[in-house]
Parts: sequence; C-alpha cells; structure tokens
Amino acid sequence: MLIALTQAVPPSIVHCELTHLEREPIDLARAMEQHRRYEEALVELGCSLQRLPPAPELPDSVFVEDTAVVLPELAIVARPGAESRRAEVASVAEALRPYRRLAFIEAPGTLDGGDVLVLGSRIWVGLSERTNADGIRQLERIVSGFGYELRSVTLTGCLHLKTAVTQIGERTVLLNPAWIDAAMFEGLDRVEVHPDEPFAANALRVGQVLLYPAAFPQTRERLEERGFTVRTIEADELAKAEAGLTCCSVLVPV
Repeated sequence: MLIALTQAVPPSIVHCELTHLEREPIDLARAMEQHRRYEEALVELGCSLQRLPPAPELPDSVFVEDTAVVLPELAIVARPGAESRRAEVASVAEALRPYRRLAFIEAPGTLDGGDVLVLGSRIWVGLSERTNADGIRQLERIVSGFGYELRSVTLTGCLHLKTAVTQIGERTVLLNPAWIDAAMFEGLDRVEVHPDEPFAANALRVGQVLLYPAAFPQTRERLEERGFTVRTIEADELAKAEAGLTCCSVLVPV
C-alpha cells in the first residue's frame, strides 16, 4: 500500500516564500480546486490519502514534501531552510511515526525534502538556498549505516533539486540540463525537458504512471514517445508558489 500525506491549501498561501519567481496574484479558490483534483488523482492511482491537520497560518504548508525524506528503513524529518516553514514539520513527524523510525536534521543544518532524490541505494541532494552543507552531512551520516551512497549536486537558477530532476522510471530521470550537471546522473537513462519548458522536469511517479502538469505539452510528448504513461493535471496556480507536483505530497510505502 502507498500512503499519500497531504495538507490543505492555506488561505495564507498568497504570502508564500519565493526565491526565483516574481510574486503573482494567486487565485485561492482555483489553487484549492487544483489541489483537490491532485488528491483525487492520487487516490485513483491507488494511494491511500491521509490528510494532515490544516495549518492556515503557515503559507507553504501545502508543500509537505519539504518536511521529510522517507526511505524503506526510516524517515528523516527535515529542517526547512526557510525559517517560516519550520513549524510545518511537527505534524508530519507525528503522521510518519506509526510507519517509520524517525531521525531528525538539527541546527545549524537545513534540509528541504524537495532537494532530495532517491533512486535505489543512491541519494542525490541539492546544495541550494534551502539546503546547506551541514544538512547534507547530517543526512549522509543518518543514511550511511543502511548502505546508501550520497552525492551532493550544485543547482543553478532553480529552488530545489526536484525542480531540475525527478525520477520517472526504475533507472530513468527527467531533467533540465540548464539547471544541473546531467553528468551527475551518468549510468541512468535521461530524458531532457523541451528547452521552451524549463520548469517541466518535475513529475510525480506513482506506480507505473507519471502525474504531470498540463502546462508542459512538449515535454509530455517526449515522455510519451519514450513509452511512459502520463496523466496530466492542471497545477499552474500552485506553480505560482514555486511548486511542482512532487511538492504536494509525501508518499509512504507500507
């Protein structure tokens, strides 16, 4: 079974943290409707939905991915790089506790879950404005006893590692080579985003299906040409908050 932890879109999302995007007005009702359809899609793809308590006062709380990294052996509770987001982690930790042993990133380390990509026994971590070197060292220390190999990746021009690369198959990633060094993923099959769609590298793999933003048809065509099953969903309102589809859930195999 695959549990999907989600959290409601807060009214305060209009005050979300932004790093690389200019602030645009967010239509709250439309953002909530897109999130509802996102949750519906997860259920239709076989996930058991577990909603966290609403946190209307926390602008970025809908983007739960940044609060934790879930591995088969344990879950690492993150320490977000934006101070305004650190109150988000408590409810996620409590939700994960029945399913995993917990480890915690401690100060002065910072780590956003959106900067962590796990493929089998390999973990790539983005050294970003939200994840610092101490956070990466702590994560490496936590996972080293379980046989994981960790690699640090420098980002250029994007918020999180998963803005630039996500897993789309057992040994395949979707990436934007303008924002990361594609050579860091040598040995894997790589699909590059269409150059006119720089934000198109964030796909959410659920079983054998890719949940994917409808805003990137040219990259979607590349994925389908490679044989991937793609289900599109409208997410442009949430994208104004510098978010991708992976941001809106924490997937927990049980």
